Amino acid sequence: MQGILGVHLRASCTPLRALFAWQPLALAELPHPLVGAGARWLHGGGEPDEDEPFPYADVPRPGRKWERKPYVTPMKVLIRRAKEERLIRQEHPCRVLEHPPDNGLLVPHYVEVAHRVYHARERLLHGLTRLVEGKAAIPVKRCRFCAEVHVGRAGHVIRTCEGRNSGARNSLHVWRPGTVRDVVGFPYCYHLFDRVCKPRVVHKEKYDVPRLPAILELCIQAGVDVERYPTKRRTRPVYSIEGRIADFEQEEGEDSEAGTLPEPACTPLLSPVPPSIDSTCADGTNGEENEEEITVPELASRTLQSWLDMRSGAARLMKKYSVHTCGYCPEVQVGPKGHKVRMCKATKHQQRDGQHAWQEATVDDLVRPNYVWHVKDPGDGAALANELKRYYGKAPAVVALCVQAGAPVPAAYRSMMRLDVVPPARDEYDLVA
Repeated sequence: MQGILGVHLRASCTPLRALFAWQPLALAELPHPLVGAGARWLHGGGEPDEDEPFPYADVPRPGRKWERKPYVTPMKVLIRRAKEERLIRQEHPCRVLEHPPDNGLLVPHYVEVAHRVYHARERLLHGLTRLVEGKAAIPVKRCRFCAEVHVGRAGHVIRTCEGRNSGARNSLHVWRPGTVRDVVGFPYCYHLFDRVCKPRVVHKEKYDVPRLPAILELCIQAGVDVERYPTKRRTRPVYSIEGRIADFEQEEGEDSEAGTLPEPACTPLLSPVPPSIDSTCADGTNGEENEEEITVPELASRTLQSWLDMRSGAARLMKKYSVHTCGYCPEVQVGPKGHKVRMCKATKHQQRDGQHAWQEATVDDLVRPNYVWHVKDPGDGAALANELKRYYGKAPAVVALCVQAGAPVPAAYRSMMRLDVVPPARDEYDLVA
C-alpha cells in the first residue's frame, strides 16, 4: 500500500513541476514595467516608450484621516542622527556652532534664492488675479462643503464630495464662484523673531505672535527683510552649552564697559535684489505700463513660470532651513522646531493634549497644489461626467488655469494630465475595454 501511494504521488507531481517550471519563463518574457505599460495599453497609447517608463503618473492620493503622513526621512536615519548629536554634546559640552543657519547666521548663497522665491510669489499672485478676475477671466469653481476646486465654466458632476451631508447629495458637489485663494493655497504659520534662541511659540503666545504665509516666513528666515515682520540678524555665531543655545552677542543699548559705546550687534545683512529678476515684481510700477500690451497667453506663460520658479526655489531653501508639518493635520511651522500651541483637532489629538505631531515637511505641505480634473479639449463646455473619470487627467489648479489660458504644458505635469487620451462619449464608455 505504501508503494502504491508513492507511485501515485510521484506521478501527480510531474505536471505540477512542469507548471511551476513554466511560470518563471513566462513571467520573464513579459515587459518589466507592468503597471506603466498596462496603463498605456488600457488607454490606447501604444507601446511604452523607453525614455518614459511610467507614462501615466497618478496624483498622490491623500491618506486616510486616521493614518499619519509618511516620513520624508526614514525613522532609522532620524534615530541615528539623534544619537550622533547626543554623542557630540557629551564630548563637547561647550562649543561654537559653525554651520549656518543653525548658528544664527544666514547662508550667503541662499539669500538670492530667497529673494527669487519672494518675487516669484508676488508675480504669481499678480498674474492669477488678472487671470481669475480680469477682463478675460477664466471661471473657477469651489465646492461649498469640501475643498474641491474646478477650473471651467461648468462644475463637474464627479461624485467625490466628502463634506457635510454628502450622502444625501450622492457625493455630488455644490459649486460656487471661487477666488485666487482657491487656486493656490499658502498655509499660515507663526512668525519667529529669533529662530535660534526662541525657536518655539508656546500656547500662551498664540494671540501675541503674528501669523503669516509659511513660504513668506521661509523667505524672511533665509534673508528677505520685510518691514511688517522684523527679525533678528546676527553677525556672530551662537554657542551650544550642554545642548542649550547661548548668545553672547550684545543687544543694542547695552554698555559692554563703563565709558564705552555699545557695539552694534544685530546689524541686518542687507543683500541687493538680483539683477536678473524682472523689475515688475519689485515695485509693480513698471509693469503697470505694459499690462495692456501683454496678451492672455503671455500672461499665463509668465504666471506658470513663476509657479515653477517658486516651487523649485522653495525646495532648495527647505534643504537648509527646516520646515515642519503635523503628521495628522495640515498645520505648518517654519523653523528648527514646531510650536507648542495646542490647536490640533485631528486623529488622536486627545492623546497629545491638542499638540501637533511634528515631522519633516515637503514642498506640497508648504505650497498646496490643489489638484483638479483636467481635459485637453473640454469641447462644448459640458460638465465632466462621473462615468468617464478614468479617462480624465489631473493637474494643480495653477497649471490647469494657465494651460486653459494658453500657456504650454510643463514637462513635469504631462504624465498626470493625460493629454493623449480622447475620452469617449457618455453612450460609448461601456463599449471601451
